[in-house]
Amino acid sequence: MAEEEGNATEVVALGHKFQDLISELKRSSESTLDASNSFCQDFCQILMHHGCQWRPDEDPLPLLEMYTVAIMCCAEASPFLSPECEHVTDVLEKLSWSCLNLLLSFSEQIPGALWKEFQSSVKMAHGILQAHGNSQLHTLLTLAEENGLWSNATLCSLLSSDIPNVEKVHEFLSREGPELLHMRIKHLIKQKHMEKAARLAKTCAEFPEFGGKKNFKQIYLVCLCEIKPQEELMKEIKEVDCKEALDMICNLESEEDEKGALSLCTAFFKRQLLSGDAYCAW
Repeated sequence: MAEEEGNATEVVALGHKFQDLISELKRSSESTLDASNSFCQDFCQILMHHGCQWRPDEDPLPLLEMYTVAIMCCAEASPFLSPECEHVTDVLEKLSWSCLNLLLSFSEQIPGALWKEFQSSVKMAHGILQAHGNSQLHTLLTLAEENGLWSNATLCSLLSSDIPNVEKVHEFLSREGPELLHMRIKHLIKQKHMEKAARLAKTCAEFPEFGGKKNFKQIYLVCLCEIKPQEELMKEIKEVDCKEALDMICNLESEEDEKGALSLCTAFFKRQLLSGDAYCAW
């Protein structure tokens, strides 16, 4: 109880600091561009100072409350921020992606009251920000429109052995977009849910609208290396040519995913040996 009261006090204090920051922005005698730059710098410092008090893996709820307050602060400040200030876009993008990462990391269901507050705040903030030419909260809004982080019926079907309606799957993929789906898959991999990650990655890789974005096929094959026996894995990769395989391995190395790169390299090398194909690009 004492800890919860302490967290609530911190969130209130954060709100007051943001209000002071907005007041300074409104009263500033600097040019709109300079005042916007100062606002973004001070905003980030305040957020970092408060955010470092909690660990996302231990107590994510105060961080979600912090992000909710921060999002509303940006919305309230947006009419007074210069559209020429690049820092505004950067701050909103980082705020959105940080919040998305936090949400997807929740191991337990978010309390109903907090989730509803977050939903209403994001919807309101997105509307205000969009009216001033900022759409960086769009992906976050997509997630906030759901009843829960992983509760969408089509998503649940995709992650299970069920066969969902194709039209509903395409509608879901289009609505979520490649960025959010990529984050979902990475989270599933991090949590060692490799089969679920493989199912979702394969679905994304086969979706024409994404057109190869986010290397979903590459992620799918890396997952298969973890969960499939050699015979089944060889069947899956037999149609992948050496150039495409090399591109995937190079991508993984550039992402510093040495384990994934080694897994794919080993799988494709075995395929060449088993098929008796002496030629290979590597």
